[in-house]
Amino acid sequence: MEGGPQKIAIVGPAYPYRGGIAAFSERLAAEFVSRGSQVQLVTFTLQYPSFLFPGKTQYSDGPAPQGLEICRMLNSCNPFNWISTGRRLRRMKADIIVFAFWMPFMAPALGTVARIARKSGARCIGLVHNLIPHEHKPGDKFFSRYFCNSVDGFVTMSDSVLKDIRSFAPAKPSTMCPHPLYDHYGVPVPREEAIEKLGLEKDCRYLLFFGLVRDYKGLDWLLEAFEDPRLTQFPELRLIVAGEFYSNPEKYQEAARALGDRVIIRPDFIPDDMVRYYFCAADLIVQPYKTATQSGITQIAYHFEKPMLVTRVGGLPEIVPDGVAGYVTEPTVESIADALVSFASDRPDFSEGLASQKRKYSWKKMAEAIESL
Repeated sequence: MEGGPQKIAIVGPAYPYRGGIAAFSERLAAEFVSRGSQVQLVTFTLQYPSFLFPGKTQYSDGPAPQGLEICRMLNSCNPFNWISTGRRLRRMKADIIVFAFWMPFMAPALGTVARIARKSGARCIGLVHNLIPHEHKPGDKFFSRYFCNSVDGFVTMSDSVLKDIRSFAPAKPSTMCPHPLYDHYGVPVPREEAIEKLGLEKDCRYLLFFGLVRDYKGLDWLLEAFEDPRLTQFPELRLIVAGEFYSNPEKYQEAARALGDRVIIRPDFIPDDMVRYYFCAADLIVQPYKTATQSGITQIAYHFEKPMLVTRVGGLPEIVPDGVAGYVTEPTVESIADALVSFASDRPDFSEGLASQKRKYSWKKMAEAIESL
């Protein structure tokens, strides 16, 4: 261990729950274990009530991560459980307790647990993926402030979230550390192998829109941009939409039908063991977001050294320098279409820039940022 604390708890989604936040928590725990710390992941017995969850299932169908201690303890909806969970964490006498925060719905549970657990002397750190939701609801600011008041300091992964934190808790220490690489999806495979595994045509070039489909992610903009008449001169270009729909799929499917076989929709949650095939088959990862903080998709793309198209919103331009790791466009259909035409016609090589940029995003730096607070 490099001078870090000996006992760490990470509170948030983890196996058997699926998704990007769970993957982040597990990978961060593995980094702390590799540094010699004793780590316990504390996750939910109930994360979302089923009637509030927009997808098909909250649970992973894969194996549990190896080498991690995961305890299911927290019920997001039961105040009596928040008290008992806080007391159990207090008895652990951890040096640091990291609370993964990504939506105000979780603030009452996480904030109450933190208030109780910190009485042991543990430093409670908010690892804030997002403070204010992309899709706003009444009470968001009230609940987010409740969480902010419960912890000792904050780590964010974009300057935009850091700015939000400092508006809620200006007196508390906070720092930004970029989202590390998602490097747990396996090593790259040859493009030909990925194409065959996914049942795709080998002579086409593929744009990939990956991950849960929500309205703020701008798939409607991308489909409209893909209709641009200039792109018809590139019949080999295909768009893959791979991810479960958390928004009404009808409008997207209607737009996709108008584009015929140029759009391929795989409307299911992509399991971890299939992620690398989608990225290794793709020529460009497209994130036409309308709002954003940061995105784990960019860090999967960096791991597989795939160029990206992102819009100039939130922290995305911080992570994907224009002309180095791909394209940064204005958040408009016209600007997205211009970049797609440029990519299709110029066939740029971003490999050197991608290899250089990905070295910035290490889990060691994230662990050190948390310890430094």
